[in-house]
Amino acid sequence: MGIRLRRLDLYHVVVPLRTKIAHASHERRASDNLVVRATLDDGTIGYGEGVPREYVTGETVQTCLKSLSGFDAAAALGSPSDWVGVVQALESLELPENLEDSRGMAANAARCALELAILDACGRRFGVGVGEAVRVCRWGRNWVRPEPGAVRYSGAITASEPGRERVSAWKMRLYGFRDVKVKVAVPGQDDVERLAVFRRIMGRRRDIRLDANEGWRAEELSERVGPLRQFGPSVLEQPVPHREVGRLAEWRGRLGVAVMLDESMCGWPDGQRAVREGLCDLFNVRLSKCGGLIPTLRLLDLAWREGLGAQLGCHPGETGLLSAAGRHLAANVRGLRYVEGSYDRHVLAENLIREDVTFGYGGWSRPLPGPGLGVTVDEGRLERLSQRREEVDYG
Repeated sequence: MGIRLRRLDLYHVVVPLRTKIAHASHERRASDNLVVRATLDDGTIGYGEGVPREYVTGETVQTCLKSLSGFDAAAALGSPSDWVGVVQALESLELPENLEDSRGMAANAARCALELAILDACGRRFGVGVGEAVRVCRWGRNWVRPEPGAVRYSGAITASEPGRERVSAWKMRLYGFRDVKVKVAVPGQDDVERLAVFRRIMGRRRDIRLDANEGWRAEELSERVGPLRQFGPSVLEQPVPHREVGRLAEWRGRLGVAVMLDESMCGWPDGQRAVREGLCDLFNVRLSKCGGLIPTLRLLDLAWREGLGAQLGCHPGETGLLSAAGRHLAANVRGLRYVEGSYDRHVLAENLIREDVTFGYGGWSRPLPGPGLGVTVDEGRLERLSQRREEVDYG
């Protein structure tokens, strides 16, 4: 007899950040997250998380709550009798809002939180780590490592006042990061001056990539990017707003730097369009914005089959739940050019999990052991940081 999903608890959690995080599209001091607690018929519990960003997928916590409260997740999961059956059921999991959306992303954060909660609960039920989902998923099987391995994360310098940015650059150097992302295109900042400072501090050998967060218009790309090439950036991430992303087909080969899509790489149709029109050299996939572990693997599979690079990114404000999920993915696949995430202790004023999964020196981290996500939610902290809670009972 197979397992059944008995109940979901949906939480609107406000996660406080240690400092303000800013880029060209937005700035925040706290993160509004969705946490899903899934309870199976035998009482086994699992947790998942989504980070809805209205300026990325159009979602808010409120739209996520509405989506999941009206969806029969128990029927969608069915009654699988083993781990492979769980993964196969989730490969077919589609929320109605995504099916009706031209970019397939209108409920991606909601789907991510639901999928991870089910994987965590079922992993605990069957004694299997979430990383094993990568190994049995039809879109991950061709790219798995022989065995789970260490993950090396990237550093990041977010837009801030000059003194704080210099301190960040020194931290990147002293902490031994191999590659560092720098936020650019923020109004009022001189990116040429900033990058000159960062290169002096971090040296010429460190890989620096730029993230414009849709901050420039297509017609000004040559003017904006040209002066920055002297600092040897490896990648330019999302230089234009999504409405102008089609223009990258003409600019991509003229900028002198590889182009990565982020805000324009959310749903499966985005990936198909990027390949069809030749819009980029790399995909930036994130679990929450792409709909969870399995849809993310599908986009990675597309990128690698087409000879493109890929970065596993993250949203500022992700708690240890999404950090753990990202670790499981990155530890089990080969070919990721860059990996972001597990910034927990450096970014969050409070976390939802008891373990510390923050990366170590040089950005290095080991695979997470144990069943499910391999982390433990502090339920008291979850309740305290929650602004709203809804229950969905499947009887």
